Amino acid sequence: MSILALAIVFNLHAQDKAKTTDAAKAAFAKDFQNVTNVKWDKEDGNYEVDFVQAGKKMSALYDAKGILKETELAVTTAELPAAIMPYFKEHYKNVAIKETGKITKPSGEVNFELGVKGKDILFDANGKFIKEAKD
Repeated sequence: MSILALAIVFNLHAQDKAKTTDAAKAAFAKDFQNVTNVKWDKEDGNYEVDFVQAGKKMSALYDAKGILKETELAVTTAELPAAIMPYFKEHYKNVAIKETGKITKPSGEVNFELGVKGKDILFDANGKFIKEAKD
């Protein structure tokens, strides 16, 4: 009896998880067309999808209900606001940048991110340092 109850609970949990994934996938399909190299991952209770659109590497973060939380576009260091690289070079001597991105929230707020070993360094749209976050 206990095993049957446990199996039912796990089955319901798996179905609930599938529904939330389906909501994120449906929202993504509506928001982004003509994409390739789609890869889904779970991140802190949200769903992150990496993809390529128009030759650009991107990602989008959706919550379990399929609500878009942010998008990120891979950019080069030359595309960053001018204030970022001098700040980075001064405060992160001898640290290699793994990736750079432009993050856009649904509100239109823009941030820039430098990915380094084990950390993400965030800046506002003008290149002012915001914070470090664990990768």
